[in-house]
Amino acid sequence: MVSPLLAKAAPSGREIVNITPERAGWTHVGFRALRLAAGETESLQTGSRELCLVVLTGTVEVTVDGQAFPHLGIRNSVFEEVSPAAVYVPVGKTVMVRAERDAELALCSAPGGAEARQVRVLDPASMRRSVRGQGTNTRYVCDILPHDDPSAAHLLVVEVMTPASHSSSYPPHKHDVEQPPLETQLEETYYHRLNPPQGFAFQRVYTDDRSLDEACAVENHDVVMVPRGYHPVVAPHGYDLYYLNVMAGPNRFWVFKNDPAHEWMLKAG
Repeated sequence: MVSPLLAKAAPSGREIVNITPERAGWTHVGFRALRLAAGETESLQTGSRELCLVVLTGTVEVTVDGQAFPHLGIRNSVFEEVSPAAVYVPVGKTVMVRAERDAELALCSAPGGAEARQVRVLDPASMRRSVRGQGTNTRYVCDILPHDDPSAAHLLVVEVMTPASHSSSYPPHKHDVEQPPLETQLEETYYHRLNPPQGFAFQRVYTDDRSLDEACAVENHDVVMVPRGYHPVVAPHGYDLYYLNVMAGPNRFWVFKNDPAHEWMLKAG
C-alpha cells in the first residue's frame, strides 16, 4: 500500500508530479516537476503565489511579463557538481518558459505575501555550496533560495546530493512548531532523483508520539510530502540520491529540532 505522503511520478509525459496545497492537506507549499522537449513551452500565472523556477537539467528561456531571460541552465544531470539556474518570480506575473533543449523543471511555490518584490535571476555562481555531516552521514548541499536571501516572502529551496550508502536529513530532525528561536513551522516536499535511475531509497516521516509514522520506498522522480515530524532519508548501496527540498511556513526562517533519541551521535567522536 502506497503511503499517503508519497506522490508517485508519471514515468513518461510532460507532467512528472504535481503537489498542490489541497492535495497535501496543508497551507503553503506547492511543487510541480515538468519535462519539456526542445521547443516546448509552459505558461502560467503566479496569481497570489510566489514562484521559484529551478532548471534541474537542460536549458530554457524564461519570460516574465515580456522580459526574457534566455540561456538558463547548463546541467545535463542533477548529479553534476554544478549549481542550477533558477528564477524567483513574485505574485501577479505572467510566466512563459521555452525549452532551448530538452529540460526538466521544478516549479516551487508558496503564498506571496503583501510586500512588493522583484523578479530575480538567481545566479548559480552565487549559490552557497556546503558539506554536511561526516562519514556515511556526509551529503552535499546547494542553497538555491535560503532563508537569509531576502528575495522571497515564504519560499525556501535547497538541493542535496547524498552518496550511495549514506544517510541524509540525519540525525532525524523536524520543524513543525512555530517557536523561534528554538524551532519553526515549515511544510516540506522532497523531490527525489536516483543515479542510476532504476534505483530506490527510503524515507521515514514520524512524530514523537507516532501518531504519524510512515515509511516510503521512493523511486526516481517521486515526491515525499512532510507535513510534520522527523523525516530522515537513506540511500542504499549502489545508488546516489539527489533531492530538491521546498519549504514554506508562516514565517521564512528555518530552525529545526533533532530527535532527542538520536542526537547523541552528533556528540560522538
